[in-house]
Amino acid sequence: MAIHSKGKKRGTASREAAAAAAQEEKAAAAFPKSKGIDVPSDPEHSSDDDEDVEEGDFEEMLKKMADDQGIDSEDAEDYLAGDSLDEEEGDEEDESDIHSSDIEGASSEDGDDGSGSESDNESGDESEADDSILERITSRSSDGQHTAVDSQDEEASEEELGEVSMDKLTIRDFGRDIQGWKEYRKTLPQIDAGYASDSSTEEPENTIGSVPIEWYEDYPHIGYDIDGKRIMKPATADELDKFLANMDDPDVFRTARDEVNQQDVKLSEEEIDIIRRIQGGSIPDADYNQYEDTVEWFTSQTMQVPLSGAPLAKRGFIPSKWEHKRVMKIVRAIRQGRITRPSAASSNAKPRFYDVWEKAEQDDDSTQQKRLARRARMPAPRMALPSHDESYHPPVEYLPTDAERQSWLDEEPDYRKKNYLPQDFGSLRSVPGYERFVHERFQRCLDLYLAPRMLKRTTQLNAEELMPKLPDPRDLRPFPSAQALVYLGHTGRVRSISVDPTGLWLLSGSDDGTVRLWEIVTGRCARIWDLKETVHMVAWCPNPDVCVFAAAAGSRTVIVIPAELCDEQKRLLSEELVRAGFNSSAQNEEEEDDDSLPVSWDMPTSTEQASGIHISVTMHKTVKSVMWHRRGDYLATLTAEEGGSSVLIHQMSKHKSQRPFRKLKGAVQCIMFHPTKPWFLVATQRYVRIYNLMQQALIKTLQPGVKWISSIDVHPQGDNVIVGSYDKKLSWFDLDLSVKPYRSIRYHQQAIRQVQYSRKFPLFATASDDGSIQVYHGMVYQDLNQNPLIVPLKILRGHEIRSSLGVLDCLFHPIQPWLLSSGADGTIRLWT
Repeated sequence: MAIHSKGKKRGTASREAAAAAAQEEKAAAAFPKSKGIDVPSDPEHSSDDDEDVEEGDFEEMLKKMADDQGIDSEDAEDYLAGDSLDEEEGDEEDESDIHSSDIEGASSEDGDDGSGSESDNESGDESEADDSILERITSRSSDGQHTAVDSQDEEASEEELGEVSMDKLTIRDFGRDIQGWKEYRKTLPQIDAGYASDSSTEEPENTIGSVPIEWYEDYPHIGYDIDGKRIMKPATADELDKFLANMDDPDVFRTARDEVNQQDVKLSEEEIDIIRRIQGGSIPDADYNQYEDTVEWFTSQTMQVPLSGAPLAKRGFIPSKWEHKRVMKIVRAIRQGRITRPSAASSNAKPRFYDVWEKAEQDDDSTQQKRLARRARMPAPRMALPSHDESYHPPVEYLPTDAERQSWLDEEPDYRKKNYLPQDFGSLRSVPGYERFVHERFQRCLDLYLAPRMLKRTTQLNAEELMPKLPDPRDLRPFPSAQALVYLGHTGRVRSISVDPTGLWLLSGSDDGTVRLWEIVTGRCARIWDLKETVHMVAWCPNPDVCVFAAAAGSRTVIVIPAELCDEQKRLLSEELVRAGFNSSAQNEEEEDDDSLPVSWDMPTSTEQASGIHISVTMHKTVKSVMWHRRGDYLATLTAEEGGSSVLIHQMSKHKSQRPFRKLKGAVQCIMFHPTKPWFLVATQRYVRIYNLMQQALIKTLQPGVKWISSIDVHPQGDNVIVGSYDKKLSWFDLDLSVKPYRSIRYHQQAIRQVQYSRKFPLFATASDDGSIQVYHGMVYQDLNQNPLIVPLKILRGHEIRSSLGVLDCLFHPIQPWLLSSGADGTIRLWT
């Protein structure tokens, strides 16, 4: 019996070891290590520390696992109790099985030494273990958990079971097989803490928060950790080491210094792109579309229904803050006893007489001052001052007669206009005591007590205060204010006038087909040129070295040299300027472009040459305007035709004409050269376009906001432009500010025909069909921060209105503060 029991124990131990090894091999085969299973694992449970758990800690470990899997403590205890019972029964069964196998092995026909029976038993144990695992797994399918066996497929193999439900196994599926659960946990992948990972538990390097970093400059540490230990600063290099490191570092231009954490941070491509977008003024987010289509949340058509479908306001659901404060104020007053509920007896009993100033006397000075300052003080109305008849020695005319005295005595006291009769006492010493003094004082106090008064604050506005503060016109002298001379001689409308650079002679062109030369000071007509056609424009050459003027008559422009007005040298220079083009040898070679233009340079007839006409420039259409360049060599003309051919620029020294514009938008009304820059102004009906002749480009377009432009002029300094229009409006433009008008003035009653700046004084004038000329003070300051000062000065009237036409042209004298004007009445007037 002793030998049998010893062999029985040895066989049992060997079979248990074989069964444990078989279970490990089966767990390794059932749960491969690299299957790409994405199962979240707990880092606390997936560590290798579980392998060191002792046998005595098995129940504690199993409870912990059961808690992780959601098993109640009572279920865990029952589960542990059941496992212990199963272990005891298993031991008894193993003993019985081993005993019977030994008996069977002893009586086998093969006559082996028992090794075959042991292997059979081991395979049987493995099959029983697998069957127990499958039974436990299938038993969990009814608990609502993810199991490894499908209830509809009961014949699935063990391999299919492992492949299908490898990521769905829990600790309950393993039961008492703790070793198999450990091996399965080792095969699970680790969690990759990426961008979406929660880093709230990570301890930052710098824990000082919003404390200024300068406070730690003299210390070797920067902040403290959670245990109160110092966080030391990283080692810093000197400037030379930083320079050498930057020279060797290829990423030095994409590295930023983090002063809070005292370290260098390399910027990513996304961060660099955000920085570049911010520097460029763009939206930092590259995927943001600021021009997305508008989402119509509500329709624009309102339904005609009695009820509104608009959502209720938020304030309808939130208690009012101010009502709460008001209620709490009343509650505090009730608690402090300042608000009490009056009793019935006290409410009915009111004192008949009381002292008004009783409470004021009880209060201290500060409280009384606050109470007086809280209520607005309303002074009592003043008494009327005594008149002359209340004097003790009034004049005789104020003393009543006997009839007036009797009528005053007979009249009712309430209806009397005065409650006294004037008396004459001769001297102040003889004036008796006033017997009605006390009565009048009482009536005064009664009026003050009974008359209700209310403090009414009114604002007294004066119309003159609303007007802008402008200087007195007398301080802005000199300016033309009176008519001095009238030049008579023309029989038709005088459309244009022009003054020579010396300021001695005046030219005028009229509808009678003549050009007249006037002496400005005396008003004498010195010369007449008969051009046989309506003269639309006359213009002196602005070059003071020559004596030449141009006149536009009909479809041609003539160049005239009045020899009697200039000396010999000036006459020779003028003739050389005019005739240089005829002597040019290259004239015929360069006429290719001139053939395409409607212009011909002709020699005048002998009769015209005798009168001083040297050149005749003929065009296809009527010439409306002639403008000289400031140097005197170029001349611009405007014809009545439409298109680019209406504006031409002619060169006197070469007798050449060119067309600066191929196409023009709108009908051109007037043209002008800029006085200081190579600019050319072209005014159409609604816009004024400024072109650069050297760059051949459009600089800007002025928008006066008028319907029909009539005339333009440029300030001598070149930074301001005035535009007149037929719709009675004058627009002042500052070219440095905007293309919109700086000021718009509308004082005329009819259309404005001409606007003109003075070349020497801060003046400008406008001529209108209402027969008046308005003179303004227009000061342009050198300081660019100060706006121009515009002040109306004078309205000059004297021209008669003929056929709804008034003043057609106006011009300032180049030297004196004089103004010359011409009108439809055929007269020219000088205003000084």
